[in-house]
Amino acid sequence: MTASSAAAGFPALPVRCAPDAVVAGTLCLDKYEASVWRVPNPTTTNRALVARIQQGRAAAVDLAAGGATQLGVGHNDNYAPCADSGQNCVDDIFAVSLPGVQPSANITWFQAQAACESSGKRLPSNAEWQAAVTGTPDPGSDDGTTDCNTASAFAAIPAGSRSACKSARGAFDMVGNLYEWVADWVPRATGCGKWNANVSPTGDDQCLAGAETTGEPGALVRGGAFFSGSLAGPLAVLGSSPPSLPNIVVGFRCAR
Repeated sequence: MTASSAAAGFPALPVRCAPDAVVAGTLCLDKYEASVWRVPNPTTTNRALVARIQQGRAAAVDLAAGGATQLGVGHNDNYAPCADSGQNCVDDIFAVSLPGVQPSANITWFQAQAACESSGKRLPSNAEWQAAVTGTPDPGSDDGTTDCNTASAFAAIPAGSRSACKSARGAFDMVGNLYEWVADWVPRATGCGKWNANVSPTGDDQCLAGAETTGEPGALVRGGAFFSGSLAGPLAVLGSSPPSLPNIVVGFRCAR
């Protein structure tokens, strides 16, 4: 709808999202943490597969049929020739929101943004991520079956595996499993502060203290990871991760 029609008093059209996403205000946010795929021949023989990815309609069977290879699982950093800086990534790696698939990690902010962009999306802003996480349980214990994955010593689990780890908008695993890159950068934090107990009674991570004056900025990661325990939560935020640094506990999800 145009600005002039809005000013004329016409009702706003409802936001409609692809099957792989949920509505959060005016935003479509991926329902699941992203898995990253290398699609061979994306502009020729697999052009239809890329179109399905960009429409939010690609399933695991479609990716398999197209010979796509999942990257960033099993602690692998195998995104090359897509570089840590995001160079050589266009039409090479694609972010897909799929249930039951291990989300990809060991990815830099630049690579994550490039994977979203190839899929017709982008990283959500910190504010957009915060709006979408509302309603996700702030973890106490992890029962290992339905609660958010916050008490594992080993790795993330397939996206959407924990039925109770779901936001009010329907997005899974925004707390625990993998930290998630968001779009915003800050001066890189050198320490952790503390949330007001009335805001975060379980003590979600809040590492934004200090400011590194040399080297890289900090790209925000949100939500906590599979080992974070009570430090994971809807308010968990770290500003200490350089955007060029891959990490086995950091993944992402896309928005449009």
